[in-house]
Amino acid sequence: MKKPDFNARAKELESAIVAWRRHFHSFPELSFDEVKTSDYIAAALTEMGCENVAVGTRGRPTGVIADIAGGLPGRRVALRADIDALPIAEETGLPFSSRHLGVMHACGHDGHMAMLLGAVRMLCEVKTQLHGSVRLIFQPSEESAEFVQGARAVVEDGRALDGVDAIFGVHLWSPLPPGVLGWRAGPMMACSDSWTVKLHGQGGHGASPHQTHDPTVAAAQLICALQTFVSRELDPLKSAVLSAGVMKAGGAFNVIPSEAELIGTARSFEPQISRDCEAFIRRMAENIGAAFRCTAELDYRRNLPPTANDPAMAHLGAETGREIFGADMVREVPPTMGGEDFSFYLEKVPGAFFFIGCGDAAKGTDWPHHHCKFTIDESQLRKGAAFEAACAWAFLDQ
Repeated sequence: MKKPDFNARAKELESAIVAWRRHFHSFPELSFDEVKTSDYIAAALTEMGCENVAVGTRGRPTGVIADIAGGLPGRRVALRADIDALPIAEETGLPFSSRHLGVMHACGHDGHMAMLLGAVRMLCEVKTQLHGSVRLIFQPSEESAEFVQGARAVVEDGRALDGVDAIFGVHLWSPLPPGVLGWRAGPMMACSDSWTVKLHGQGGHGASPHQTHDPTVAAAQLICALQTFVSRELDPLKSAVLSAGVMKAGGAFNVIPSEAELIGTARSFEPQISRDCEAFIRRMAENIGAAFRCTAELDYRRNLPPTANDPAMAHLGAETGREIFGADMVREVPPTMGGEDFSFYLEKVPGAFFFIGCGDAAKGTDWPHHHCKFTIDESQLRKGAAFEAACAWAFLDQ
């Protein structure tokens, strides 16, 4: 059976893929509020001939799951795109800028949806030749990882991964130049933990500090001490990040408060490092607090596990990518400390996550993700669509 030329077909579909991206960019919706986005996707999938098109995730009205049923028996592979936007006021000046005030696709999800729709179009055209089926996951709420993770909700829903043997996902990535497919076996992105320390002391007049147990001094000492986790607690050959992003205390210049609060994040690639980090923060908070006659309480949350690619699936994607991007443009990349809830799928089934470079200073597409001027190099959309379709075909054709 002749393998379809997804690269050539994606070039023919490029204008449609770009149009989809621009539509999604103009009408962004926040996490678990992607109602019109989901309806638009469902209508497009139905029109293309997909089966079992279903909207909604665990009682919420957003997210879409569907199938492409192949004409030949075989396994089931899943392709995933995230669909939510961010609470950012857009400043790109694009003619198709967000029409929703204060909401913007500032991470590339508009492109992810468009690429997957392009892949769907191509796979539906050859579905009589498919050995098995393709599960399509248009996932809500990737950006709300600290609160309710969309991928976790999709997995717990039970339908998305039912019968799935492998899963693939991609992310448009501004740190990489256009035309590069970034891959690696094993950890690709870090876990995303969050933590809150509350230090309780005894407040009083700022002119009489000797009558207080000042939690702000304890908090300041704790921030400095936390930096020693990486430099003195961690194996130098391993990686982690421990950062305090918020410090809250007091409300008047002449009052020593009774409470101080620190909020931060911790990132690593190994579950044991995450556990060690929690124990370290607790030990430091309690003992530094006690040294300043304060008490401490820690709330530590593991929001996202590391995104760790299955080696076989990563190599399959890299080999497939050489046909789409060119052998010299498929590059093994170092892991990043950013987090991705695609990790929840990888805990359940073998799969791999890839970066598609879209950062071009000449086109103004090198702004960092989550920036008000972030945009993508649209010339990479057809490559992403071809790559996703080709990964699904390659897995099913094994």
